[in-house]
This record gives sequence, structure tokens and C-alpha cells, in this order.
Amino acid sequence: MSMIDELDRIAAEAREKVAQAVDLEALDAVRVAVTGKKGSLTAVLRSMGTVPPEERPLVGKRANEVRQEVEGALAERREQLADDELAARIEADAVDVTLPGRRPHVGTEHLISQIVDEVEDIFIALGYTVASGPYVEIEYYNFTSLNAPADHPSRSPRDTFYVEDPTNPSAGSPVSDVLLRTQTSPVQMRTMEAEEPPIYMISPGRVFRPDTADANHLPQFTQIEGLVVDEGITFGDLKGTLDHMTRELFGPDRATRYRPHFFPFTEPSCELDVSCGVCGGKGCRFCNHTGWIEILGCGMVDPNVFGYAGIDPERYSGFAFGMGAERIAALRYDLPDLRMLMTGDMRFLRQF
Repeated sequence: MSMIDELDRIAAEAREKVAQAVDLEALDAVRVAVTGKKGSLTAVLRSMGTVPPEERPLVGKRANEVRQEVEGALAERREQLADDELAARIEADAVDVTLPGRRPHVGTEHLISQIVDEVEDIFIALGYTVASGPYVEIEYYNFTSLNAPADHPSRSPRDTFYVEDPTNPSAGSPVSDVLLRTQTSPVQMRTMEAEEPPIYMISPGRVFRPDTADANHLPQFTQIEGLVVDEGITFGDLKGTLDHMTRELFGPDRATRYRPHFFPFTEPSCELDVSCGVCGGKGCRFCNHTGWIEILGCGMVDPNVFGYAGIDPERYSGFAFGMGAERIAALRYDLPDLRMLMTGDMRFLRQF
């Protein structure tokens, strides 16, 4: 077989293998087998020295033609395979526009966060500031500075989460004066220490008490407390402020009443009731047939508390109040069980 015949055979075989290549990897294997360092066409070109001198121009010309044919066939087939691969990928990713769309699950703000934000907006509109403080407190700020006696039941480990001190070898309770705050009132005391009157602030935040979770109690809940300290503050200011807040939260048709009570932090103290929204104040099972529902505790700041904060009680007076955001949500939306707020059940939470 002459060299020209061998080149024709290589060209025909290369065209056939190029046409049979089903992917780019197989096509590259054909290229290596023909034009690579050890390819069949390369071997012919390396043997040109054995060709008689008079035949070399003809053989060289044919060899170059074969190389160009093979490279052209490879390029054409490579482009075709790339187009086929792209078409297959597009078809696989194609969207059937006749199918119904998928509605995305859009998150919403939790009901308790909504209540807190709403209360904040009410008081910010009145010129109040919003303050926060540490979850881990000491007895001084959580009890002592708030005028709570040393033997007050709330100081007991049955009512307060105390932090154990491993360096204290003594047994009994509490083993340290570090605790998880049971109220956000410590924020009020820290604010009075850090700022000069007038003070108009609220302090929403998480608080902790060792209560068994049931329909009416949670070991962790959200407390919203407020404090006003200024010259000439009276109980009338407290009543007007809380009546306004109640109307904003529950509606303008809800009545309020103030019942005498006792809190160490305030004197005089009282509890605020709002007329039952279920029966309109006529009495029903929801309000225990009283027509009223308790929503918060409040009162005029005790002068002893001003003494701990270094504020002159002869010049300044003030009022304070505190309420649970979970209780406000339960009363506002007639929730039978506070634990529903903690389950994370989207069927429930999507309603708000």
C-alpha cells in the first residue's frame, strides 16, 4: 500500500469515527488517535524520510489535506455536540407554563413581637424611649433596689431562677445573688441611676420564673414595663396614660377600672382591669361573670425606690406599670392556652 493510500485510509477512518462520537469525550479520543503525538497521521508524517524524493511533494500535500479534513471534521462535530448538549439541558430545565404556580411560604412576625411593637409605637408616639437590660441580674437590681423586703416570697428559689456559684461551698438557697431576672423593673432602676429626670421610658423584654407551663403560666414570657419620673406627676397622669394605651390596644369602646393592690415598688398600687370584650362587660364565663379582666399592675413610684436611685422624692414623683405581652395577646384574641404561643405551629401563627 502506497503512502497516499494510507493517508486516504486514515482520512476515511477518521471521518467515520468522528461521526460516531456521541459526546465531547469520545470526540477528543478520536483527535488523540489521529493527530496526537502517537496518532496514525502523526506516524505517517514522521515516516516522510522513507518516501522517495520525487514523491515527497505529493505525499506532503496529501498529508496536509488529510490533517485539515480531520481537524475540520473534529471542529464541526464538536460544535454539533455542544449544541445538542445545550438543547438537552434546556429541555431538561424547561418549565411547563401550564402548571399551577408554587406559592412561596412567606414568614410573618410572631404574634408576641407584634404586640410588643404595637405597645412600643403607642408610647413612642407619647414621647417615651425604649430601654433594654441584661437577662442575668443581681438581687440588688431585681429585688433590693425595688423595695422588696429580704423575706419577700418572690426572692425564694421557688419563684426565682438563681445562678449557682461553684466557688461557694455553702448549701441551701440561694447559692449566689446572681439570677435570671423575673421582671424588667431592673432596667427602670438602671435608667434612673444613669439618667437625670425627666424620664419617660418603657422596657420590654424576656423574663424568667420557675413556673410550670400551663394554660395561664409560662416559665419564660415577655414583660412590658413603663416608668415616668418628672416634677408634678400624679395618679391622674398614670390613669390618663394607661386609659389611652388600653383604648389603642383593645378599642375605644372598652372601659377600665382601677382596683387597690400592693406592690413593693409602688405606693399606692393598683391593678388595671378592662371590660370583657366577649360579653361587653355584662358578665360571662370568659371573665368569670364579673364583666372585667385584669391586664396589668401599676402605681405611683415608692419614695424609697427614688432613694435607691439617688432621686429627690420631695422634688420628683412618678408612676410605673407592668404587663405581660402574652396575656395581652390572649385577652385580645381570646386564646384559651398561653402555650399555643410557644408551639411554633404555623397553622395557628398564620392567623395573626
